[in-house]
Amino acid sequence: MSDSNSKALRAALSNDYESLARRLTRCLGSSDLAREALHETFLRVEQVSDAVSVRSPTDYLFRTAINVAKDKRKRDSRLLSSAEIAVICAIPDDGPDPSAITESRFELKELDKALSELPERRREVFIAAHVEQIPHSEIAARFGINARTVEFDLQHAIEHLSRRLGRKVVRRFGPRPKQERVE
Repeated sequence: MSDSNSKALRAALSNDYESLARRLTRCLGSSDLAREALHETFLRVEQVSDAVSVRSPTDYLFRTAINVAKDKRKRDSRLLSSAEIAVICAIPDDGPDPSAITESRFELKELDKALSELPERRREVFIAAHVEQIPHSEIAARFGINARTVEFDLQHAIEHLSRRLGRKVVRRFGPRPKQERVE
C-alpha cells in the first residue's frame, strides 16, 4: 500500500497545526479538547489508505478532528463524574457485617442442632408453624392430630429451644393474619 495520502495529511497537519487548533478551539469551545483531537487525528492519519480520495488535506484533518472530539465527548458522557462517584461511595451498606454473618451462621447451626433433638412430629409441627407459617388447623389436618395437640407440641418445642439456646424463643400460636393480595 502506498502512503501518499498519509504523507500529504502529515505535511498538512504539520504546516497548519496552529490554525487547525485555533479553528477547532472555536468550534469545540475548548483548546485542550481541540489539541487532544488533533493528536488523535495525527495517529489516525497513518491508517488512511490511498483508496480514499483526499482533495483538501486541511479540511479532511479538520473533519476527522471534529469526529474524534465528538466520539470523545460521547465516551466521556458515559463515565461518572467525581461528584457522582462520591455520592455512590457515600451510600451506606445496609448488609450485615462479616461478624454478624458469622454469628448468624453459628446461631442457625445451634438452632438446627436443638431442633434435631426434638421428636420428629414436634420438630415438623414447629417448622410448619414458624418457618412455613401454616395455620394450626392445617397443621392438625396434615398430621392427623387436633389443634390442641399442635399447640401442645409447639409449647414443648419452644420450651426445649429456649433451654438449649439459652434465651427465650418467641412464642406464636395460630396463623399470622392473612395479607390481602393486591393484583
